Amino acid sequence: MSQASTPHKPRKKKRQLVRSNTLTDIARVEPGSDSINPEFNLVSFLLPARGKSQWISIPLILIFTGLFRWATGIWGYSGQGIPPMHGDFEAQRHWMEVTQHTPVSMWYFYDLPYWGLDYPPLTAYHSWVCGKIGTLINPEWFALFTSRGYESPDLKVYMRATVIISEYLVYVAALIIFIRHYSRSQGIGTTAANTALVAILMQPATMLIDHGHFQYNTVMLGFVIASLSSIYANRPLWSCIYFVLALGFKQMALYYAPAIFAYLLGSSLTPRLRISRLLAIAIITILAFAAVLAPLMAGTLYDLYRGFDLPYRPPPAFLAQRRITLDPKTTTGALTLQLSQMIHRIFPFARGLFEDKVANFWCTLHTFYKLHRLESYIQLPRLSAYFTFMTILPSMSVLFGCPRPSLIPYAFASCAFGFFLFSFQVHEKSILLPLLPMTLLLSSKKGLSKEYRAWIGFANAVAVYTMFPLLRRDGLRTPYTVLSLLWSWLLGLPPLSMSCYYDPDLPNVPGRPLAPDELRTLTKIFHWWFYAVMGFWHLLAAFAEPPATKPDLWVVVNACVGCVGFVVCYVWCTWKLILESGLLNDYFEDTAKYIDSLMGGEEVWGVGEQQDGVEKEENAEDTIVVQSPGSGEKATPKGKGKGGKKRR
Repeated sequence: MSQASTPHKPRKKKRQLVRSNTLTDIARVEPGSDSINPEFNLVSFLLPARGKSQWISIPLILIFTGLFRWATGIWGYSGQGIPPMHGDFEAQRHWMEVTQHTPVSMWYFYDLPYWGLDYPPLTAYHSWVCGKIGTLINPEWFALFTSRGYESPDLKVYMRATVIISEYLVYVAALIIFIRHYSRSQGIGTTAANTALVAILMQPATMLIDHGHFQYNTVMLGFVIASLSSIYANRPLWSCIYFVLALGFKQMALYYAPAIFAYLLGSSLTPRLRISRLLAIAIITILAFAAVLAPLMAGTLYDLYRGFDLPYRPPPAFLAQRRITLDPKTTTGALTLQLSQMIHRIFPFARGLFEDKVANFWCTLHTFYKLHRLESYIQLPRLSAYFTFMTILPSMSVLFGCPRPSLIPYAFASCAFGFFLFSFQVHEKSILLPLLPMTLLLSSKKGLSKEYRAWIGFANAVAVYTMFPLLRRDGLRTPYTVLSLLWSWLLGLPPLSMSCYYDPDLPNVPGRPLAPDELRTLTKIFHWWFYAVMGFWHLLAAFAEPPATKPDLWVVVNACVGCVGFVVCYVWCTWKLILESGLLNDYFEDTAKYIDSLMGGEEVWGVGEQQDGVEKEENAEDTIVVQSPGSGEKATPKGKGKGGKKRR
């Protein structure tokens, strides 16, 4: 009896590794071998997990980055042991106390000189939830009035835990989903996407402010990321809801509002007018704002209905100046008073143009020319509004004319930098807003290239540098040093690595054409000098005492240097936005033809071409040039393979 024949299965050929899109800009494949050399240190940790399940790699990434967050929280926080006002830690604790023990209608009126609530309602609701849970653990933490300035190790652990849990529920979850959508739209592989995820989660500025200094900025930033993710998932209505939630948590999300408004409006008007889409966006946005305000207004009406004997609540200053009086015992008067007081607290126009020493234009200008001299000619808030509008106009115009999702991170970064540099009442912590979309570019197609890593790393280094005076007051020198140097080491950035600025495989010959992701010489010089200046400043701050007549000299120099760096970052983001939009393609093509004619018809490399180490598209000859490791170039007609057949 013969055995049944089995079909022959030929042995699979060993596939030769090439530098595909998955490995673009994160690893280098040696010609003629299967060895892979990581481009920077972070890839060395993640490359062995290539091909593994995301259900394994993502939890490990979250555990790894979470340990650094918790370790940062071991150190001091804002205002620790500094009575009577303490700092941001006490402000957040006090809001949990107020929301627990006072009627809803008094939240924006209660004891305003001592850390009065000055954030939108969603922050108040978040404080109420955290305060409720904390009261169940230890009622002394949030006892009315008697808990002011309360400090204990168990309270510190609880407050730090609320930051981490809030961040993981909103920010981290939104970031994972965003990178999945964004990397797919950019054609990025899993390894590169995980590399970008770790780099973004290890961003030192966010960890130092939220987990060191103590704030909940990542909740607001998480809603912004969720809004972006919804755009890439083609869900504009959900994008509106998430962005309203970001505004409802912290008003600084307005830094992004002009850009997302321009995109949503432009996408509704081009390439054709879509009235239904525009109306749906408007209605959903209004309903989302109403939902955010509903608990506050309902609580006010409930207090009025129960007849609480509330103390006298004067109208906000902008109503009192116009002699507008409101009767808080009537429904209309109570709701109007509550809404106007909330707006008055959220937008403190009575304060100065800037607060403390912040690295923006007005603080730098005030160093050399006192701004109060301008008040006789123009109101400073109005002057600030003019400059802010002019700086955000380019990003709004480009995004309105070219409403493509791929341009949104550039537009968000440019718009937020414009607000940070020129808007009214800017804090040093507000730099987190332009820093977020710029750092999100790490997950783009070019994000892990030398050029993008160098610029994104430069912006993060300048941002952390400008925060040092604040972090030093909080006793966070050690986390500042460790996290900043660790991030630069992982991404191959100065001062621990120069891999972004130097490639040993490229000859150092004058006039050599630039590689696709190589920085220009002037950019390298500028970055190196700027890093040297920041390093020298740290030496001065550590070992040299400022003059007795100018005790804040080093802090002022820090702000001025940082302002210069942020202006350059704003220019880079705006320029990249314009380039990526394709508005200058015709200009570059004409320039290339002119140069080609001057060169006598010789081929000019670097203008109008795209090279990523695998393929190079030559529009002039309508061919695709494929480069294989260890072989020459092979030209085939565009869209066809061997034998003239069309490629799928």
